Amino acid sequence: MTAITIATVDDHPLFREGVSRSLSEIDDFVVVGEGASAHDATKLAASHRPDVLLLDVYMPGGGIDAISGILARSPQTRILMLTASEEVESLVWALRRGAAGYVVKGIGSRGLAEAIRTVVGGSRFISPSMRAKVIEKSVFVDRTSLTRRELEVIELVAEGLSNKHIARHLDLQEKTIKHHMTVILSKLGATNRTEAAIRWRQGA
Repeated sequence: MTAITIATVDDHPLFREGVSRSLSEIDDFVVVGEGASAHDATKLAASHRPDVLLLDVYMPGGGIDAISGILARSPQTRILMLTASEEVESLVWALRRGAAGYVVKGIGSRGLAEAIRTVVGGSRFISPSMRAKVIEKSVFVDRTSLTRRELEVIELVAEGLSNKHIARHLDLQEKTIKHHMTVILSKLGATNRTEAAIRWRQGA
């Protein structure tokens, strides 16, 4: 059984230590480090390259702001936000920056383990309570499933660029952009690029 390496970053020591201890008791989980700030998170990513990094939203340096730096140092690390914040905006921005999941504190060790395994498996995980909030606020849940390349494409579409210009901007073939647009339309539940751009802006 291949071990899943995990780093925990939260500025509340008792909570952080409790999470690490609980996860360490799971056979195939190995906690490789802990931290209390965005700076600590980027250092852990560079030195340990964990499979999963648990990251709080509110901590010194800002958890969401730390995402890009973490992924730059360890692209394969899956970032799972573990936070008390139930703000839809925090969820959307975390996922847009590259987080693989969003879990609200209060989840049990079994639920957290499930979330970790889900993101390690390549899927996203969002706490059910947050999914409900997203639906209530009419923020489009499907947008959170967009890949980084799809995010780049839809942002350029929203700026008014044609497929040809997007292809030049991203140094890709136009047919590749058309393929991305087909997938994006499906994920956003839109029938054309104009509708997709409107939905994207409404959910931003």
